[in-house]
Amino acid sequence: MGVAEDDADLVLLAQAGDAAALGVLLARHEAEMRAVALSLLGYGPEADDAVQDAMVAALRRIGGLRDPTAVGPWLKAIVRNNARMSLRGPRALPVADPEWFAGPAGTPTPEEALDRGALRDWVWHAIGELSEPDRLVTLLRHFSDASSYEQIAAVCGAPVGTVRSRLSHARRALAGGLRATATAAHADTAAAAEARWSEGRDMLGAAMRGEFERVVRENWWPDAEMIVPAGGLRGGTDFALRGMEKDLTDGVRQRLRNVVASRDVLIWETDLISPPDDPGHCPPGALWLQVLREGRVRQLTLFHPAPPRT
Repeated sequence: MGVAEDDADLVLLAQAGDAAALGVLLARHEAEMRAVALSLLGYGPEADDAVQDAMVAALRRIGGLRDPTAVGPWLKAIVRNNARMSLRGPRALPVADPEWFAGPAGTPTPEEALDRGALRDWVWHAIGELSEPDRLVTLLRHFSDASSYEQIAAVCGAPVGTVRSRLSHARRALAGGLRATATAAHADTAAAAEARWSEGRDMLGAAMRGEFERVVRENWWPDAEMIVPAGGLRGGTDFALRGMEKDLTDGVRQRLRNVVASRDVLIWETDLISPPDDPGHCPPGALWLQVLREGRVRQLTLFHPAPPRT
């Protein structure tokens, strides 16, 4: 890649899988992106967040940019929408693209878009290189329903300030990797992602059939810990088994909706289905944050994300 490419050329290269080209684009437009954030939010961490979130959004969404010549306005519009969402308070989604850049009806979820994008393998490799705490907050922020700082803090058992610091560090690492070089080949992650989906469907299906004890025995460490942030509850495998048994006895069922995995962090998001005679029995969904050791669960945090604000 030469140094004289215009924006449209760089976009086409990035859409073809050249992560270094996207790095050049981000470096070229970062000052303008930051100016937009500062004009709306002033100096402070919120402005940095708006810019850094836009960089991560570009990693995920560059493949869907329909007009390569509009990449500058596209990046600034993402920053502008991030800033406006920040001003409105906790966000239901980590990034909001303006209507005129949005995809058609049926647009894939962020994780689906990334899995289909040319930059997929580089991004997942880069996320996998983050430390476990940075990787965890990155996955929650950008690929789960527990995306607000407050919810991430609750899931991780950390102060909001710590969450902000970890996210900032992670985004700098990702953006820095793009700016430096991203030309090395990385393993195809599609097969690994599909394996995690298949594994999750099998395990949750077994649990719904009353076989959760077998799932725990085969896939958890004997000293594994379960944490429920709401109420500050925690316990071992017996605690987890009692909780699942009660749900099944009450008629609650779960359906796997999303799987996100990176090395030793595995996230399941499920739809919770209340019994027909008690439709308000349980929250609409659950997030299973599983921290692994040698492929087995050493800690599970069960969290119920707040429903999206309307």
